Amino acid sequence: MGGGCSGIKRLPAPRLNAHPAKMSTRLHPKSEKRALGDNDSTKRKSDLAKEFKHIKAGIWDVYEQIPHSKFSIDIPWISGLTHNLEIVEDLPFFWRMLKDVTKIKWFWYHLSLFILVKILSSLLPAVALWFTSHYLTVIRVAMDERRLDKELLIFASTGRICCTAFEAFLKYLEEQLQVPLDLIMKEHLDKVVVNVKASLDVPTFDDRVVKGRLESATGGGGGPDSSSAWGSISIMISLFASAARLLTGFGVLAKVIGSQQDGVYFAILHLGQELSKVFLEPGWGFPRAYAWVAITDNKHYVKLSGLEQLVRNSEHKQEIVAGNLAESIKGAHNQAYNHVSGKCAPWYTMLSSSRRSALQYLAYTLAPKSVEEWAEVAYLLKSAAHPETIPTCLATIRLVQETNRGFIGELWTIFYQARSIREKFHQIRELYEIQEIQNKVPDGKISFPEDSHSLASGITVEFRNVSFRYPGKADFALRDVSFKIDKGQLCVIVGTNGSGKSTMLKLILRLYDPTEGTIFVNGHNIKTLKLFDLRESMAVLFQDYTHFPLTVKDNIALGDPQNAHDETRVREAARLGGAEEFIDKMSEGFDTNAKTESGMQIDRDLFREAIGRVGNEDTVKLSGGQLQRLAVSRMFMRAVLSGEERVGLLLFDEPSAALDPTAEHDLFSRIRKLRGEKTMIFSSHRIGQLTKPADLILYMDDSKVLESGTHIELMAEGGKYAELWNLQAQAFL
Repeated sequence: MGGGCSGIKRLPAPRLNAHPAKMSTRLHPKSEKRALGDNDSTKRKSDLAKEFKHIKAGIWDVYEQIPHSKFSIDIPWISGLTHNLEIVEDLPFFWRMLKDVTKIKWFWYHLSLFILVKILSSLLPAVALWFTSHYLTVIRVAMDERRLDKELLIFASTGRICCTAFEAFLKYLEEQLQVPLDLIMKEHLDKVVVNVKASLDVPTFDDRVVKGRLESATGGGGGPDSSSAWGSISIMISLFASAARLLTGFGVLAKVIGSQQDGVYFAILHLGQELSKVFLEPGWGFPRAYAWVAITDNKHYVKLSGLEQLVRNSEHKQEIVAGNLAESIKGAHNQAYNHVSGKCAPWYTMLSSSRRSALQYLAYTLAPKSVEEWAEVAYLLKSAAHPETIPTCLATIRLVQETNRGFIGELWTIFYQARSIREKFHQIRELYEIQEIQNKVPDGKISFPEDSHSLASGITVEFRNVSFRYPGKADFALRDVSFKIDKGQLCVIVGTNGSGKSTMLKLILRLYDPTEGTIFVNGHNIKTLKLFDLRESMAVLFQDYTHFPLTVKDNIALGDPQNAHDETRVREAARLGGAEEFIDKMSEGFDTNAKTESGMQIDRDLFREAIGRVGNEDTVKLSGGQLQRLAVSRMFMRAVLSGEERVGLLLFDEPSAALDPTAEHDLFSRIRKLRGEKTMIFSSHRIGQLTKPADLILYMDDSKVLESGTHIELMAEGGKYAELWNLQAQAFL
């Protein structure tokens, strides 16, 4: 999830990612049976509790398993800093992002406070150094006048304590301010990515170049990395703050030791040996977590995550485009965000490890230490001519050492931040560039239909010499196809697998445009019609239908987003699709989440025993037939319950492939009742209950329409259709 420490190389830690799902709070009864006795079980749980750390963060319960291991190490080199000059090309996109987020409520308020806190924090080290310098005066007075200046000592000590307390307070404020700022950035970028992905058409979304750009812009995880956005702003502020901290610190130190003999030379020499560590140190170490589990029961976040998965996966794209769901998804995403805004801070675990060789360790330890020791000896020998100044010199040495180490820490911070800022700026650029991606299927200009009442009796569809091949493919999926389906007619397309039946339906929906030829809808060239209007007048059930990563209710309701909140319509659609009965048997009914995601496999038993739950172990597993019934219900929600004048064409691609005979009979019985009210086109490699009453049958093979006519006509011809009919009929003789 999110979080980290700047300057440490990020490596993916082994993890179980179970966040976008509602978790069960108790185990399955069988898993609660243990061979351990009650006392042993209690002791076991007590021991396990020490192995896990629980963090409550907003809507999340995060459990970390931390092993007993030594610190790991990693080295950040300065050699790559020259590449940061390339961020000049990315700066316009950074400013564009800054302008966008400054329009968000409360952003300027939080950002102004954050800048103020950083400015005050940058001045504190210099103030603390100024108070520390008074100790030198106290020592000098004690040596020269043989008295202790108590007032000055108390003043210096009190000042240092106040600086420490104020620094801690500012650090706390900084951490508190970063959370809302990071969430504001995440919300903005999440909306950008969802809007872009939801708006892309099928060929554009499937394009390898476009996919590469989307993965690069979102970090390969499907969603944007908010740390890149907020991190870029934070780093810019921190760089100026670090520079101010260094300059003010150097200024105070120079003034403090400038009056002492050879004090400046010693400070420079000591600073040099500290800088040598930058080139010799093999790395810094931090403890790491071995695995973590993040759990949330927040239904709004579950839906939010599901919607983001919905636009992320290409398997859902054609249904989103064909169903005109883009605006509904955007609206639902915004609405879900309104419920969890400010509560869903991300978490992730960083892991960094490396090894030190004996030679590296010796070089890192011995060389700088030798320089430091000889510098101190030389400085003290120089002061030996004036023994009364030796105590002051010793105090000066300590002051210089502490101050220089603080300077080096600031330099390390600057190096780390400068190294990462180019990557963050470049990702911001990519996030904005993907908004300029143009769809491969251009929109038309003519509204459809001209008269809304004209859809009451169906839609006319005509193919004239249509040929098509999928992008990047050499072979044609359709070759010189011509036919016409009049309003209210029932057309059944039959033939072998891969003959082009499904492709024909996709062209009617304008998921793709023909390579050659023209398609007409109600006499209009399909390319001249507005895409939204065209798809709004149709309902489709794909052969490769998908189950959206949302609740059962949302899966059905998205068939008609305008009436998605009408539970009566949703239930009626489920009844028509044959899904109501098995939905009611689920523990959570229509609110069941039947699809979740999980991360890497870890020791689930260990986590389960420690925290009581891991993942969505009680998730309902739906059969192929049940999933198809949900898809059919979604189609009925759109085609039947949305109103007769809204949808005039129904497209079915293998609608009963996963249904049992009874369910298939019920489905076709309901569909036949719509005959005459809507134009219906069925695609199937099986000849079933619909071909006999069909007004038009198209038999396809090898991407061509070989035969067309009614059942009686084609049987009389004795061609391929008749052969297929007789072949399948033999199974029932």
